[in-house]
Amino acid sequence: MSIGNSPEDDRPSIGRVLQQARIAAGLTVEEVSSSTRVRIPIVHAIEDDDFSRCGGDVYARGHIRTVARAVGIDPEPLVQQYDAEHGGRPVPTPAAPLFEAERIRSEPRRPNWTAAMVAAIVAVVGFVGFTLFSGEDEGTSTAHVAEGSSPDKATAKPTPTKPADPKPVPSESAIAAAPLDKVTVKLSATQGKSWISAKDHSGQTLFDGLLLQGQSKTFQDEERVDLVLGNAGSIELFVNGKKVEDQFESGQVERLSYTKGDPEAG
Repeated sequence: MSIGNSPEDDRPSIGRVLQQARIAAGLTVEEVSSSTRVRIPIVHAIEDDDFSRCGGDVYARGHIRTVARAVGIDPEPLVQQYDAEHGGRPVPTPAAPLFEAERIRSEPRRPNWTAAMVAAIVAVVGFVGFTLFSGEDEGTSTAHVAEGSSPDKATAKPTPTKPADPKPVPSESAIAAAPLDKVTVKLSATQGKSWISAKDHSGQTLFDGLLLQGQSKTFQDEERVDLVLGNAGSIELFVNGKKVEDQFESGQVERLSYTKGDPEAG
């Protein structure tokens, strides 16, 4: 009795699927390379199911996703097929403690109403004592008052101590200083979604996945953080508490590296 091939053995290869989708979309390899920033030889190699030129599994997954979106197909089944054929996705290493500057805010000082009330009571008691004392002396000092004039009676009211004005709450744009002994990188997807990969100085993966619009990720390491941005134009980047002003284009793939101090792309 013969055993037939499983359905998975009969499915087309990753490169074949991407090539057929590109042809169906009416695109050339040069046009796909131009829109994804993946070099022409690498696009040819991927369509031939040769992923050795991608530079590793992380980059291979990123190229598969980028090319698949460029030719108009869903990349996730192809990435899952790649993981099944190449030993699976590595378990990501937990990221270093996140540095979330937005949570570090000084609390506004509240008015000390108890101290104000005590001061007011002391002022009232002193005023009453002064009035009684002045009343006792008034009988003996009447003869010394000039004719036609009358002594002014104290009518001053106690003034309560004004509570201290609360300190203003820091604005939303205020960002606490990043620690000088570490490198801190914050990514925010402000213009759309983007696939990102982050590694520490030893090459361990901190994150490898999709960052949706409106989401943020913060990474921290003792020496260096390496990044790969699949759609760099959608990312707002802060390094060591300072915004990076590089003008990345939509769909652009960027490989960056940052260390301690002023942001400096590697």
